[in-house]
Amino acid sequence: MNELPPQSSSPTRAEHAVLMSNYLASGEVRAKALGNRGPMRFDPNGKLHQDILDAYWKQGFYVFEGVVDEGEISELRSGIDDMLERAPVTPDAKIDAKGRTALGRGYAREPYTFIKPLSDPWGGTDKLNGRHPTQMMQPRAEADAPEHVVFLMYSMCQSMPAGLRVYGHPQLLAAAASINGEDFVPYNDAIFVKQPGVGGSVAWHQDGVTHWDNPEWDEGIHGFNFQVQLYSTTPANCLWVVPGTHKKGRIDIKQAIAKNNGRDTLPDAVPLLCQPGDVTAVNRQMLHGSFANTSKDVRISLTFGFHRRKSVLGQRGALAQSEDDHYDEQRIFDRSAVIQVAIDARHQHFAQEVPFDYRPFRQIKDDFRFNDETFNRVIKDYNTRDLAI
Repeated sequence: MNELPPQSSSPTRAEHAVLMSNYLASGEVRAKALGNRGPMRFDPNGKLHQDILDAYWKQGFYVFEGVVDEGEISELRSGIDDMLERAPVTPDAKIDAKGRTALGRGYAREPYTFIKPLSDPWGGTDKLNGRHPTQMMQPRAEADAPEHVVFLMYSMCQSMPAGLRVYGHPQLLAAAASINGEDFVPYNDAIFVKQPGVGGSVAWHQDGVTHWDNPEWDEGIHGFNFQVQLYSTTPANCLWVVPGTHKKGRIDIKQAIAKNNGRDTLPDAVPLLCQPGDVTAVNRQMLHGSFANTSKDVRISLTFGFHRRKSVLGQRGALAQSEDDHYDEQRIFDRSAVIQVAIDARHQHFAQEVPFDYRPFRQIKDDFRFNDETFNRVIKDYNTRDLAI
């Protein structure tokens, strides 16, 4: 059995891939034994089938197979390729690799996050409310690796027509209503880019930061995230989760790593194995993270989350949002309007599909048809109004 080196070591890309191989294989076995995966199925009332909900609440996540069809995946890949081609040639540049003005130079929020290849940008820092208290192993990239690589991309609803449309996917929104109630509200979205041999890691963490000490805390109070997978995911490049940890409150992550001899290969974690078009739903209180992508396989995950309305109303900004932000009725309405515009944008493109009926906008949906006016009023810089808790 390969023995992992001390966490502080820095193996090469190739060494890291070999050293991780047994751990990745055993995690795959654990994942396949859980039984919480399959197609989306709904009851006569349009809610997720009860056995799916039971499995989600038991494990804290579910892998929905074949949700997004091949044609839509192709459109999403094209949109991603366009965003990557239009990224600034260096983190501070104003132009892309073709000399054009880089995407997002006029946006209120920068749409790209760059990192050093194979690095962990958040682990052991106070970024994002310090929710990543330990750092993952950071292998050494190959000599010809670029100095910086795109790690995250934002603004999929503004920058990618296909991104806006998938945000209005009727099955995904029906699942959100099943988990968080018919008056559910959005959180944010981010596109994780794990390029082969250079993609960075995300240190072990739990997403929520606001409600850990809330006397009404329960296992769903911090919402959940979808991840739409554009390519096959493998144990080497995918998100890993520790089943059942969404029920345990705030976890002492430093202690968990210490009990594992200081290594980031937590023994009970499992990889989220997917095919293109699969969508994972992961409770935001789950202990989760991902390793540096020293493999030959790309991973692109469109990530967008949803909350219970009552979890957000009256709260203050957290994570990437300013503490001065107040999530009052107007703020929630303005951010939720993106969902209704996305529903109509999707219906215009997929006319044969029955659009989702979003209860908070049921009586005013005609005011949020997708057109130039609503793009400028609702979609432009929408992510400055995210609802992070």
